[in-house]
Formats: sequence, structure tokens, C-alpha cells
Amino acid sequence: MNRLIHSVSAAALLFAAAPAFADQVAADADVAGRVGSSATAVDQLVVTATRSPVSAEKIGSTVTVLDEAYIEDSQRLVVVDLLQETPGVSFVRNGGPGTTTSVFIRGGESQHTVAIIDGVKLNDPSSTQGGFNFGNLLVGDVSRIEVLRGAQSTLWGSQAIGGVVNIVTREPSRPFEASADVEAGGDDTASVRAGVGGASERLIWRVAGNYFTTDGFSAFAAGKEADGYQNAGLSGRARLKITEDVSAEVRSVWSKGKNDFDAFNGDSAEFARTEELVVYTGLNVGLLDGRLNNRLAFAYTDTDRENQNPARPAQPLTFDAAGKNKRWEYQGVFAITDAFNAVFGAESENSRMRTRSPSATNASPPFVRGKSGIDSIYVQLQGEVAPGLTLTGGLRYDDHETYGDKTLGSAAVAWALNEGSTVLRASFGQGFRAPGLYELYSEYGNVALQPESFDAWDAGIEQKLFGGAATVSATYFHREADNEIRYNGCSSGTSDPMCFVGGVQRFGYYRNVLKTEAQGLEFAGKASLGERVTLNANYTWTNAENRSGAAAGKQAVRRPENQGFASATYLWPLGLSTTAAVRYVGKTYNNDANTQVLKSYTVVDFRAAYPVNETYEVFGRVENAFDENYQTVLNYGTPGRGAYLGLRARF
Repeated sequence: MNRLIHSVSAAALLFAAAPAFADQVAADADVAGRVGSSATAVDQLVVTATRSPVSAEKIGSTVTVLDEAYIEDSQRLVVVDLLQETPGVSFVRNGGPGTTTSVFIRGGESQHTVAIIDGVKLNDPSSTQGGFNFGNLLVGDVSRIEVLRGAQSTLWGSQAIGGVVNIVTREPSRPFEASADVEAGGDDTASVRAGVGGASERLIWRVAGNYFTTDGFSAFAAGKEADGYQNAGLSGRARLKITEDVSAEVRSVWSKGKNDFDAFNGDSAEFARTEELVVYTGLNVGLLDGRLNNRLAFAYTDTDRENQNPARPAQPLTFDAAGKNKRWEYQGVFAITDAFNAVFGAESENSRMRTRSPSATNASPPFVRGKSGIDSIYVQLQGEVAPGLTLTGGLRYDDHETYGDKTLGSAAVAWALNEGSTVLRASFGQGFRAPGLYELYSEYGNVALQPESFDAWDAGIEQKLFGGAATVSATYFHREADNEIRYNGCSSGTSDPMCFVGGVQRFGYYRNVLKTEAQGLEFAGKASLGERVTLNANYTWTNAENRSGAAAGKQAVRRPENQGFASATYLWPLGLSTTAAVRYVGKTYNNDANTQVLKSYTVVDFRAAYPVNETYEVFGRVENAFDENYQTVLNYGTPGRGAYLGLRARF
């Protein structure tokens, strides 16, 4: 109860500013777009929640949209730095950019978040628990990010338990357009991004590239040597209109990164290389005068990783892994009536992985290999059953080649009142996650693992104020999980038979061990005060706890109970915009027993941008302006104060 009172009090403080400035708030909410793009609005189109464009006021789930203006205004280079500004999202990183980065939504595990880029699910079957490593994902040519919170397994697959992060690269809207961004700053950091494309009656195309480099800082918090990072990326997309009702498209994203990293107890000369390829090809066919839209697609991801230790010149390779995923999918969207529509589809996914860990005494151990397949069908119906009242319901059937069949359901309601000024939302979803290939077949594998299962629901309200110039929202969420898979270490002298393979003891193995529960409150608010000032803030209280085993009643590892973000932007008469942003993360625990405490921290950033003319804009920022010393993982460093200056061009 005390935590609930604390959360409600924080929410009251967050929203208290809006009424106080009632007489200053502009009636026209569109002014916000000139000062700082809205991250939440009930009148915009959202794709992720229904896999087709739908007005946000018809969506029962909670979603945050970061559009192109917001992304550019933020000056962020790494996607996870944008995600941390949204409600319910936290992350941990083993050092600087490029190092292992895990994203948690509403207190869930990183493998319970599905990341999608240009329609392709980003997963690496060779990663430890099948989760996506956000460490190498740069902003690059990204123009839009949708963060959908809560269980979304019906449409996005069994892994989408915590939520979905949908990333979209730029698509041209003019016959010819180009962009370029360059910047440099602290830790000898430099970034270059450029793209070119065009849109004609029949063909839309764009290609883009980026390069990022930094000398970085020590990944080991008390280290002396800097751990650098370099990343090169390319992306491209094209859509050809064959006839009025038929089009074909291809999209691809490629990146290659190299990052230095340290052990948890000291400096190391080790480095990692990661190469990722994402490919999508699709054929779109419209029938029945556009009422039935069909999409047949093939998606492919290929991730190759290796670690090397120069301190072992005779045998530097210490880790070698690759994961591939192939997915065939059909999706149909049928407008049953003006008020009712259906989304339905079928998917067939095949995953493969190989992994090995060479040692100084065994330079070429055999690869451990694994593969799995899952076939799925789904359907979701959505309809406006009364003015402003939209109901959504869906079912998904999965047939896993190892774990058999599973049927999942979801339901949601959105009720837009007062001409859309008030939106009430609620949703329920089930989740089912089969063990990942690494959990099953790696050197730490356990083929006796069973699937994880989940139930989640949320309810909330979103309210526009002062003619739409301000928006506030509040959401309660709850999730229960059973049979969660965790790594179990094998101590010296153990008699656990699972700790021995062929008579040789191993370091540990994966096992079904936990029941967990997460509940919390999310609050968000945004207001435009006249034509000059934009305020944006959110706060999340999350109670994520283990419910079984020795850690029962303890807070989940590295999940903050309290976190918040706020920013204020001022547009000066001469065109200069200045922003101050502050991010607070409460204390977390680095171990299940909650005996290793990571202290709370507050990071303050300042940024400014000045449009020289319609083509060029100069921008700059100071990150961690007060040089806050903090950690997200015990003994791993985080960036200190850094200043950056850049130039942006749009043609």
C-alpha cells in the first residue's frame, strides 16, 4: 500500500503543472510539433497493435510513438537511449555502446520483448535466451519507433510477452530527397549518416548508410583502459507498384560492429565482432475494391558473432556463434464493414543456431548445433460496436515441432468519449514461450525444459486537456508468469546430476525454476504552453518480484521499482530551440538475494538546435551534464559527461 501511495503521489506531482498553466496553454495542439514532437497522441495512426494502420483511439493496449521529429530533436545515436525515455522501459548494459544491452518492458525479461525492424522480427537463436541484443542497434535511418506494452503474442508470436518495439526506417514522400548528419564529441566519438531516395507514381526507394566510432571508456567500472566501439550500417527499401492493386517490395538492414569489452573483475584486451543482416521481401495484393488486402512475405535474419582475446595470440578465438531465422508469412486484412475489420494470417518459422567456445587447450571444439520450427495461424477481429466503443479479440494457434500445440487468446477495449478527448483502455493477453535453442542445446543446455506461460492485463485512461494542447495518461498493469527459465550455476562439490555431462562437471545449466509477478503504474503527460514551450514527462512504478524458490518475495534482478523522465523545450524567437532533460532510475539489485545494491541515479542532459536555413541545422548537446557516477550492472561502467556538436542537412 505504501508503494501505491508513493506512486499516486508522484503522478500527482507529474500532472500538477498542467492546470497551473491552463491560461497559457495554446488551443492548437499542433504547435507541439514545432517545439518537440508528441510521443503520445490519440489521433495518430498506430501499426504495431493490429499489424495494420489503426487510429490510436481504437487501440486497447498502451503504446508510445516516437516519430521522426521526436527522434531528430532527441539527437540520440543509439536506439536504447530513446527507449529509456518511454514509460515502463528500462535497460542494462555491460559498458558502452556495442556491449551486451538488455531491454526490459514492465519488469519482464529481455527475451520477453520482441524487436521488429521494417516488418522483420529481430531475434538471434544463438543468443543465451533468444532475446535481442540492442547493443548494436543505432538510430541510423530510423524515422519511427512504436513501443507497444503488454502481452502481444496473438499477432506477434509467443515471445511478445512484455511488449513489442517496432522500428521503421525512412520512406521518401517526394520525387527526390536526401539527408545527411555528421557530429563529433567526447571520447573521440564521431558519427556520419546519409541517405537518398525518391517517390514516383510507381516506385518508392531509399538507400542509407551510417558509420559510428568512439574510443569509449572502460567497460570495467574501475578500469584504466578505454573500450572502443565501431559500427558500420546500410539499409535500403524499394516498393514497386505493378498494377493498381499489386505491388512488390524489398527491405534490408545490415550492420557490422566491433566492441572492446571487459570482464566483471578487471580490464581485458578482449573484443567482440557482430554482423547482422535483416531481409524482407513481400508481395501485396488488393482485392474486392481494396476491402481485402493480402501480403505474402519472406523474412530472414542472420547474426554472426565472435569474441577474441589478443592475450592468447596462439589461439585468440574464445567464442563463435551464429543464428539464422527464416519465416514465411501470409497476412490478410479484411474490411468486413465500415466499422468492423479482421486481421488474419499464417506463419512458418525455422530457426538454427551453432555455438562453440574454443579454449587455450582446445582450439577447435565441435560446434553445438540446434534447430526448431513453429507453424502458426492467427485471427483478430476489431469493431466499433457503439459510437466510440471499439472491441478487439484475437486467437493464435502455435504448433511447435518439439512442444506441440498451444492456443493463446487476447482481448481489448477502447472507449473514446467526449469527441476523443477521453479514451479508456483495457487489454488482456496470454503468452507462451518455448525454450530457446541456446537454452536447449548449448553447453549449458537442458533438453528437458518446458515452455514458460504468462497472463497479463492492463487498464488505463488518456485525457486531452485545454483543447488538446495537453495530454495526460495513467495505466495499471499486471502480469503473472509460470515456469520461467533461469540459469543455475553448479558449485564445486555439487551432487546435482544435471551439473555433469559425460562425467565432466559444467559451469551450470538452464532449468524451469520460477514463478514471477509484476504489477505497476505508468503515468505520462505532455503539454504545449503557447508556441514556445513543450513539457514532456513520465513516471513508472514497477513491483517485479520472484514468487517461488529461495528468492521468493525478492525484487527481480536489475529492475528499478521507480523510474521517470522529464524534458522541457523552449523555442526562442530567432529559431533556436533548447532542451533540458532529466532521467531518474531508482535503486536496483544485482542478485536474486537482493544483497548487492545498485544505487539510484539521476542523469541530466542539455541540447540545442538552430536551423541556419531550410536545408541546414546546427545542433549540439551535453550528456550527463553533472557527471553522475552510476552503474546498471555491478562493476560495469557508464558514460560520464560528454559534449557533442553536429550538422544536419535535408534536401
